[in-house]
Amino acid sequence: MHTGKSYRFGEFVFWTRRSIYVLLLVNAIPVLLYQVGGLKWLVVPWGVVLLLGLTVALLVGLRSLKAYNRMREAEDVWSSIVSGSRAWGLLCRDLVADRDAVRQLLYRHLAWLTALRYEMRTAKAWEGQDKPHNIEYMRKHGVPERERPLYAELARYVSGPEAAEIVSAGSRATRVISLQSQQLSQLREEGRISASQCDALRRRLMGFVDRQGASELVKEYAFPRQYAFVNKLFLWILCLLLPLGVIGEVEAINAAVGNWIQDYVIWAGVPLGVLVSWMYASLNQVIESTENPFEGGANDVPISRICDRIEVELRETLGETAIPELPGRAGNIAV
Repeated sequence: MHTGKSYRFGEFVFWTRRSIYVLLLVNAIPVLLYQVGGLKWLVVPWGVVLLLGLTVALLVGLRSLKAYNRMREAEDVWSSIVSGSRAWGLLCRDLVADRDAVRQLLYRHLAWLTALRYEMRTAKAWEGQDKPHNIEYMRKHGVPERERPLYAELARYVSGPEAAEIVSAGSRATRVISLQSQQLSQLREEGRISASQCDALRRRLMGFVDRQGASELVKEYAFPRQYAFVNKLFLWILCLLLPLGVIGEVEAINAAVGNWIQDYVIWAGVPLGVLVSWMYASLNQVIESTENPFEGGANDVPISRICDRIEVELRETLGETAIPELPGRAGNIAV
């Protein structure tokens, strides 16, 4: 996720440059056929283009709202995970007298966060990790979950056999919660925490189950594919018809010019068509990048950075001092 003040115009143009290349061809070919090839019938009434443009604008607006809501939902879930993790650290420290048990509970919570973020980075068929602009972004900034194996990350927080048990589970994050619950039961049976203390910790643990489910809901259920298909289809129909409509409008200006420039005014339709088409296409690209907030793209919820921050805070709660600096703290990009 970009965490600076704003994208620069040059950054945005570079990110959408592939669409610009395609739109240049889409807009130049009709003008070339009209002016050089003599196909003067190659014109679409501007009213048709305007009607289609309004339809596409409505569809894009609907998808934009849905994408924003999905992003906000993901941000809310992970914000509650942050606050819940802080509460978990304080409760474990204050309710459990055994310092080794406290460390186990907090480090296993870090293992849960690790398992969950790796699950959130799993590629889905409808996501855009395979698109060139996303591949380019991920190659430049990196996605930790695709660079380091899950077992190695889990082994930082739990024993090797326990890490292997988690990796082999069907739902790895749920397996970590199960291990946490088992340890709480064991502490209660051994008399190291009271029944009320166990209940308080278990309620907090069940809260993480709810938040895991909410995060999985955003990940597992995409924006409805029928709307995504219609939106993309209508967008490309607009991009193909727009230059034919622009030709008619520019030709009216061309007919009014009586000097040497008359034969060249028609070419002004190319940059005009590219500009309008690019506005629609780039907005659609932003929406596609926003509606899947965990895929590792430019506009994701930065769950890796969030988990790093939680780790620092929980280790400070344990009184540890040798805590590594957060990676990329000074930059404008967080993943």
